[in-house]
Amino acid sequence: MNFNSPGTGNPLLPGYFADPTVKKFGDTYYIYATTDGIKLASGEPQVWISKDFVNWYNYEMDIELPEGLTNCWAPDVMKGADGKYYYFMGNCQFGCNIYGYVSDSPMGPWEPVNDGEPVIPVGTGKEHLPALDAQFIETDEGKISAWFGTWCTSFGGLGWAELNPLNLKIEKEGIIPVEQLPDVFEAAYPIKRNDRWIMMYSSGDCRLDSYAVHYAWADSLYGPYHYGENNPILAGSEDGKIDSPGHNSILEENGDYFILYHRHDNPHSSGGEFRQICADPLIFGNDTTIERIIPTHNGIGYLAENSISYRNLAYLSDVSASSYYHLSSPPTRFESEGINHSYLPEFATDDNNGTLWKAEDGRLPQILTIDLGKKKNIKRIMTQFEYPTFYYQYKWEISTDSLNWQIFSDRTSNRRSGSPMIDDNDCEARYLRITITGTEKTGMFAAIWNVKVYDELFEVPQFSNKEVIEGPGSVVGQRRLLAKLDFDDESIGIVEKGIENKGELGGVFDPVGKPVVSVNEGVKSINLDGDSYLILSEKSPESLNWNAPFTVTAWVYNPEVGTGECLVSWNSRRNMLQASYAAMMYGVGPYGAVAHGDGYVDVAFNEVPEAGKWQHLAITFDGMCEYVYVNGEIDKQFPLSLFVDSDKIMIGASGMPHENFTGSIMGVWLYDGFSTREQILEIMAETYTAFNKQK
Repeated sequence: MNFNSPGTGNPLLPGYFADPTVKKFGDTYYIYATTDGIKLASGEPQVWISKDFVNWYNYEMDIELPEGLTNCWAPDVMKGADGKYYYFMGNCQFGCNIYGYVSDSPMGPWEPVNDGEPVIPVGTGKEHLPALDAQFIETDEGKISAWFGTWCTSFGGLGWAELNPLNLKIEKEGIIPVEQLPDVFEAAYPIKRNDRWIMMYSSGDCRLDSYAVHYAWADSLYGPYHYGENNPILAGSEDGKIDSPGHNSILEENGDYFILYHRHDNPHSSGGEFRQICADPLIFGNDTTIERIIPTHNGIGYLAENSISYRNLAYLSDVSASSYYHLSSPPTRFESEGINHSYLPEFATDDNNGTLWKAEDGRLPQILTIDLGKKKNIKRIMTQFEYPTFYYQYKWEISTDSLNWQIFSDRTSNRRSGSPMIDDNDCEARYLRITITGTEKTGMFAAIWNVKVYDELFEVPQFSNKEVIEGPGSVVGQRRLLAKLDFDDESIGIVEKGIENKGELGGVFDPVGKPVVSVNEGVKSINLDGDSYLILSEKSPESLNWNAPFTVTAWVYNPEVGTGECLVSWNSRRNMLQASYAAMMYGVGPYGAVAHGDGYVDVAFNEVPEAGKWQHLAITFDGMCEYVYVNGEIDKQFPLSLFVDSDKIMIGASGMPHENFTGSIMGVWLYDGFSTREQILEIMAETYTAFNKQK
C-alpha cells in the first residue's frame, strides 16, 4: 500500500499532531498530542477521542496556561489513585519546564497544580537538563515516576524524578547515563514487561530524517539499563514516504501491543513540524527483546466494534474542485528528491488521512463538488478540514441534477473549530458541493483531508468547541501595492521629515537616526549608516497577516555584504517561533535572503548578490512556496508556511539593531499578493525606468 492509496489506516488522525500519548479510560480511547503545523508546534491543547480506534473526534481542551506560554508540548495524562486525571505538558518559553494540571474528566477543564509552578523544573536530574517530553508512571511502591529530557546526548543522559502522589512534590531525582541509553535524545517511554523494565526513547533530530526509536532494558526501573537487540527498532522507510518516525507511546489491548508515533507528512513540509500520528503492531520477542517494527501505511484498524456501522457514500466518488495546488520544489534538507505533488480533489473522498485536497491559493471562496453517481438519501456529512483547531466558514449544498441547488447546511458564520465538522439534514441528492467562504486565519487555504457522507444518523460525541471571537482572516489575493517608497521628490541631504508613501496604505516613512538622501553611483537613493532607518506611520494591514501571500522588491546597493542585514520588515519579531516572522534580507549565511525566525526555515541565497553594485531583489510568497529573485532571475525556491503577526513596516531595520542595513536603497515596493515571474519582471522593468532616470 502506498502513502496515497485510498483507505489507508495511517496516518491515524486527520491533521498535524506529534508526540502522542495514548490512553484508554473505560471504553474510550484518548490521544493527547502536541498540536503541530503551527509555528514551532504552538497550536491549541486538544485531545482526540474514539470508541473504536478508527473514528476519531477532536476536542480543544480548556487549560489555564501560565501567562505568556503559547504551546503544550508532548503531553501525558494519568489517572490518580484519587480518581482524578492529571495532565502534564512541557514548554520551553521560560526555560524547559513541565507543568501539571488536574481534572475530574480526561477531557478537562484542567486546573493547575502546585499553584501553577512547574512540577518538573529545568535542571531536575542534572544541572540545566531541559525538562521536556515527560512520561509519568506509577511505581510498585505507589510513587509517581517521571521520565524526561531533550538534547539528552548533550547533557549526558535521561532525567528522572520520583514524586509524592499526594502533592506531586519531587522526593528523588537522577539521570540514566547515555552509556546505558546509547544515542538517547528525547521522548522516554518506560513500560513494564513482566518483571523487567523497557525504556524506549528517540534519537536523532525530529525535524530531519535521522529520527528513530531505540530501547534498553533493566531489572529495576532506575537501572542499570542494557541496550536492546534490533536497535533502532523503528526507523524511516527506504522510499522516504515513512520519514522520521519517533516519540512513541504504547497501548496494550488483551495482551497485544501497539506503538503510536509521529512521522512527517507527505510531501514533507519544510521545518519538519507538520507531523502526523500513526500506529503499528509492536511485538516482544521476550521480556528483554522488542522485534524490529515495520512502519506501514496500513495501520492497525479497529480495536473495538466499528462505531459507525454505515457505509461512507462519498468513498471514491467522482469529485471536482474550483482549483487545486501543484507544489513543485527543488531538493531541500526535508525532501532530498525535491517535490512534485498535486493536492488533487479526489484526495477528499479517498478516506486517507495523509492525502489532502488543497486549493491553488488562499483566495476564497473555493468549491469542492462530489458526484455520488446516483440519487441517494443524505442525512449526515462529516468534513475533516486541514486544521482541526482552526475554524472554517462554509456551506454544503445538494442537487439531483447539478443545476438546481438547495442548502443542506449553512456554516458561513461558523466560529467553532472541530474535526470532523458534522452537518445533519434529511434530503435526496446525487451531487454535493461545499463552498468554503472564510477561515479563522488570514492566508489559510481551503483544504480538506476527507469528506464522509451517510444515509443514517448514529451516535457521536455531544461536546463542541467554544466559539472564537478572533477572525475570520482577511481577504487575500488582491495584490495591492501597499507601500511604495522612492526619492524622486526628495532633496539631497539628511531626511528631516517623513517621506510620502505612494502606495495604497498611505502615511509617511518617518526617519529614525540620520538617513541621508544622496547620489550613489549616479542613483538618487537613501543612504543608511547602520544606526538609521525609516518606519511607516501606518501599520501593515491584516492582509499581510499569518500565512498571507506577499511580494516585496527593492533596488539595493550594498557596499559590503555581511550577515543579517535587513532591508524590509512588515511583521512582528516578538515570539520568535518557527516561521512566525518574515523579513527581506541581504547578506550571507542561513538567513541571507529571508529571515523567518528559525534556522530550519530561514532562506539563504543560492548565490549571494555581488557587493558594490546596484541589485534588484525580490521575494514573493504564494502561501505554500517562497521565491527569491535577483535581477529578475530565480535564485531560490523554498516551500513553507508562515504564521506572522502584521506590524510596522520598516526600511533598513528588523527591530534588532545589529541587523540594521548599511548601504543605499533606491526604492521599495510592497504588495499584499503573490507575483508570478512575469509580474516580477514587469515590476523590475517599471522600476528600472525610474532607476535609469536617476542614472
